[in-house]
Order: sequence, then C-alpha cells, then structure tokens
Amino acid sequence: MARILITSGPTRQHIDPVRYLTNASSGRMGAALAAAALELGHDVTIVSGPVEVDYPAAARVVPVISTEEMLAAAKREFAACDGLIGAAAPCDYRPQRVADHKIAKTGAPLVLELQETDDIVATLGAEKGDRWVVGFALESEDHRFRAITKMQRKHCDLMVSNGVEAMNAAENSVEVLAGDGDVIAAVTGPKTDVARAILAAVQQRLIERT
Repeated sequence: MARILITSGPTRQHIDPVRYLTNASSGRMGAALAAAALELGHDVTIVSGPVEVDYPAAARVVPVISTEEMLAAAKREFAACDGLIGAAAPCDYRPQRVADHKIAKTGAPLVLELQETDDIVATLGAEKGDRWVVGFALESEDHRFRAITKMQRKHCDLMVSNGVEAMNAAENSVEVLAGDGDVIAAVTGPKTDVARAILAAVQQRLIERT
C-alpha cells in the first residue's frame, strides 16, 4: 500500500473581499484519481481547492482556498506520503495588492498588477527525495513538447499531458509520459476510465519499483 497525496481543483486569488481570480477546474479528475487509487488499496489524502464534486468517503480531504494555502497544506501532507499526483489547477498569478474593501465601479478601466504564484508541483518535486511525483500539463498547443519540458523542470517522474478541453468536462484525453519522453499510456474516455489508466501506469512504473 502506498500513501498518495492528490492535489485537486482550482484555487482562488482574491482581488477584494468579494472578487477573485480562478479557473474552470471542477475537481472531477482529482476525485476520479482518488477513487482509482483507493480501488488499488492505497491510502489517499486530497488537498483540494473549492469544488462541488464529491470526493470518495475513504479519502481524507484537506480543503484550501488560495494557491499559497494549497502549497502549505501539500508540503505538510507530502511529508508523510510516498508520492504526489498533482492534478490541481492552481492559479498561476495573484494580485500584487488585495483591496480590503469592495472595489467600487468608477467608469474607468481597472488595472491589476499580477505576480506569479509559487509552482506547487515544482516545489514539492525539488524536495521529493526518494518519493515520486506525477504532474499534469494542461496545454492549448504543443502538448507533448510542453509536457516533457514541464516534467523536467518540475522534477516529475511521470507527466500526464491533456488539453484545455479537459476543464470542467466529464471526459478527458491524455498521454502519460515517462521521464525519457516515451508515451507509456494514451487513453480517451470518461475521467473514471482515464484515472484508472493513469493509476495503472503509476502502479507499474513507480509504486511496484519502490
């Protein structure tokens, strides 16, 4: 049995007390991955941003809101885990300044200055030691090339490449890439089936080899 950490869902970066930046991630892929891991007898912890999806009851869920909160929780939980599957879609940018009151409309353009958030998978990948890390690369073009580049930069053992059409969808089409860039699995279908294929690759390539 492996202890697996899964990050899932979006994060929110507030502009003011009522407005925020986010994306269309639903958490469905994270929930499906958790179910597939539980089916194989593994122990699962999910660090999740705000979602409406129901996670498996047997998984332990740690709710977070912002990318900063997700990183802090993931670092804490990863310390007791054997591996990470980074399926979340955290915000890549946050406002440099968050207003402490609701910003009123004035009729003039509103300029937001944004700065990059810390990369969760890259941060944990750099600190993984003898643990394993599986990342997700969501791209609109050059899927495989960008996935391989991300895999190397984020110190991932496997990378799951998919397109933007996966966001908030019931189905997905993915390639699972090994460290040398080889495609070790390619599957299209409901996210439950895709998750089982991903976990089969993780089981064979990472868990059974440790």
